[in-house]
Amino acid sequence: MTDHAHDPAAAAPADDLAAAFQIEGWPVRGRIVRLGETIDAILSAHAYPEPVAALLGEACALAALVGSSLKFEGRLIVQAQGDGPVRYVVADYDTDGHMRGYCRFDEDEVAAASQGFARPGARSLLGQGVFVMTLDRGPDFERTQGITPIEGESLSLAAEHYFQQSEQIPTRVRLAVGSVVTETGATWRAGGALIQLIAGDEARGSTEEAWDRSRALFQTLADDELLDPTVTPETLLFRLFHEDGVRLEDARALVAQCRCSRERIASVLTSFDSTERAEMIEADGKIRVTCEYCATIYELAPDEIAPD
Repeated sequence: MTDHAHDPAAAAPADDLAAAFQIEGWPVRGRIVRLGETIDAILSAHAYPEPVAALLGEACALAALVGSSLKFEGRLIVQAQGDGPVRYVVADYDTDGHMRGYCRFDEDEVAAASQGFARPGARSLLGQGVFVMTLDRGPDFERTQGITPIEGESLSLAAEHYFQQSEQIPTRVRLAVGSVVTETGATWRAGGALIQLIAGDEARGSTEEAWDRSRALFQTLADDELLDPTVTPETLLFRLFHEDGVRLEDARALVAQCRCSRERIASVLTSFDSTERAEMIEADGKIRVTCEYCATIYELAPDEIAPD
């Protein structure tokens, strides 16, 4: 998909997508993500408190921003864990555009951290901890992982720090999550954008001036622009970079899809011995397992699980 975005009024609405963008002649590359039904499905699967849902939404938007740039088949997993009210947040994106995410948290501690006027951010919720990105190229390859301390109050800042420390790439990230009221009720939305500096060389010369300018324009990007379903990605980019020309490229669809299945659950249960499985059997003779990601409940008869 390529659109020079010179006529934003003619741009068709687009949602649940990740795409690259290029500013004409600038040594800067970027990506944009818009999430509607996809993020609403992920966040609505659990009764998350609002700050926890927002944190997970940011993690999902970030996973799609970075994962959609992968040049190989596999998964990108974004996670953060610490000693705060949220113990653990994880979001993963696979190169088919499938997404899922989950948060583990202490409800009372989250409520205590949410007493102020502002929504508590990543640092307040996660406390002291680490930010991790993992690339999974499948069973034939070893996973590669980068780990940095959680820096700053937001996942945006944690991601910027990660890219600076792990890859030495100057990066700016904006993430937004919020509830939007429509005719059918309130739904969750999320959005994100990322720009990165392409290093200078003899042919390109210094890139610092262009980077300073692109950062200044990028900083004007507002949360409501990332979340508004009536503002298309083309229109949003046109607002930011119209003086120089910008085009959207390589747009791909995103969808909420968990990887759990009856077969996977049965396989996990085989890792328990017969005594442990016997203790899991409920009064009606079934074993019930709930997927922590999508909250699907699986009912299995003991004889469906392979014996030890």
